[in-house]
Amino acid sequence: MTNAPPLLLSTRRDGVLRLTLNRPAQRNALSSELIAALAAALEGAATDGATRVILVAAAGNVFCAGHDLKEMRALRAGPDGGAAAFAELFTRCSAMMQAIVTNPKPVIAMVQGVATAAGCQMVASCDLAVASSAARFATPGVNIGLFCSTPMVALSRNVGRKAAMEMLLTGEMIDAEEARRIGLVNRVVAAELLEAETLSLAGQIAAKPRRTLKAGKQAFYRQLEMPLADAYDHASRVMTENMLDAEATEGIGAFLDKREPKWPA
Repeated sequence: MTNAPPLLLSTRRDGVLRLTLNRPAQRNALSSELIAALAAALEGAATDGATRVILVAAAGNVFCAGHDLKEMRALRAGPDGGAAAFAELFTRCSAMMQAIVTNPKPVIAMVQGVATAAGCQMVASCDLAVASSAARFATPGVNIGLFCSTPMVALSRNVGRKAAMEMLLTGEMIDAEEARRIGLVNRVVAAELLEAETLSLAGQIAAKPRRTLKAGKQAFYRQLEMPLADAYDHASRVMTENMLDAEATEGIGAFLDKREPKWPA
């Protein structure tokens, strides 16, 4: 009897950690075990000095079809109809999505196929997303009587309100170019160029100074929730701290001296 393949594959090269959802036969649905595996991998990557950028990918033709509905239906067998189990599942999934946003390392989604419901939520949660021209996106919960309320949180923070509401209320699929137009993904490329384009972007970011990236990512998300004046006050404090860091000293010096910077470890 052979062991089952891992739900999440992990490889690292040149500072880029690739996390690959590996349930292609189940359309990479987010089972409770896969959510746990992703959460653990993200936690480990946050403090791993060898990881500069995190890449979220998927095996097979589908990026992620959202929650595992078969698993969820089985949870209804509980004495409370599944209420406690559902609450725990959604809480754990929400924490995993937030771990993408709060991770000090930039996170890029490489979307080769359909991303629906919590799969679309994952794409929206990532800092950047590169999609194949064959990719499609939807929050179709309304079609099965389960409004995509938790995907709504990430989606509404990435695209305009009316675009988000249309996706949520209709459940209709949008193509990759429409996803790019509304801001859900950054780039759309031919399927055969997806990996090269995504790795090129990841490599470009991985070459940047790590403490500067960390401070900038954290400040970006924090200021989004602030009133304008508070956002400027916070950004000014972050920029002052950044200016005093050895990375800024080296970077500005290299620019003025017309040489390549040598970032401190």
